[in-house]
Amino acid sequence: MNARPDLNLDSDATDWREAKNKLCSMDTETRRTMYRVGFIPLENIPIRKSTGSSSCKPLFKANEKLNMKISLFSGDITKLEIDAIANAANKTLLGGGGVDGAIHRGAGPLLSKECATLNGCETGEAKITGAYGLPARYVIHTVGPIVNGSVGEREKESLRNCYYNCLQTATKNNLRTVAFPCISTGVYGYPPDQAIEVALRTVREYLEENHEKLDRVIFCVFLKSDKELYETRLSAYFPQGSPPKSKL
Repeated sequence: MNARPDLNLDSDATDWREAKNKLCSMDTETRRTMYRVGFIPLENIPIRKSTGSSSCKPLFKANEKLNMKISLFSGDITKLEIDAIANAANKTLLGGGGVDGAIHRGAGPLLSKECATLNGCETGEAKITGAYGLPARYVIHTVGPIVNGSVGEREKESLRNCYYNCLQTATKNNLRTVAFPCISTGVYGYPPDQAIEVALRTVREYLEENHEKLDRVIFCVFLKSDKELYETRLSAYFPQGSPPKSKL
């Protein structure tokens, strides 16, 4: 087993630039000695399987190659050992509650140090940092819209920009696997059923144009109700193709 590198991810006295460079140059087995949380490798995150019995009307044509790029994962996004996880951040990028707080706690103090150099993030934008003590290689931070009352076109466009800009940031940095939490739901007030429609449509449309640049997009949920919404609506955006006719 590889020896643990001389790199302290628990101290804010560590130079985040040096730590980030060292982590990026490590092989997977060496990086695993640095994780501050447990990890789930990509091969243990199943590709989403259609039940074949969905009553959803398809909104797109069936495309099995795109279907093979989609996962629905119920659990802790901070444990995913993939290229990048998206963070539902606030405008300061300095940590907060929910997923944001969990990502900062798992990554350690160096994440906040790097974030402090980015001059915050506006709604709909995306900014990338190292992931430090997390199994993911990078964190892509985005700020979702706050909804007070009904959802308008401005909120829809802002949420679309969150997903689109995260995906674009991933592909610009040659990252092939990315996971999303439920952005803007919860305390930000975006109704989950409406937010999921934006998330699925944006990812589907992005994959239509950039399918060769991404291997997997993971929708990561924590609440049972969100999982059920995704299970219901995934077939509308990623419908299963007709089964091949038997030659018998």
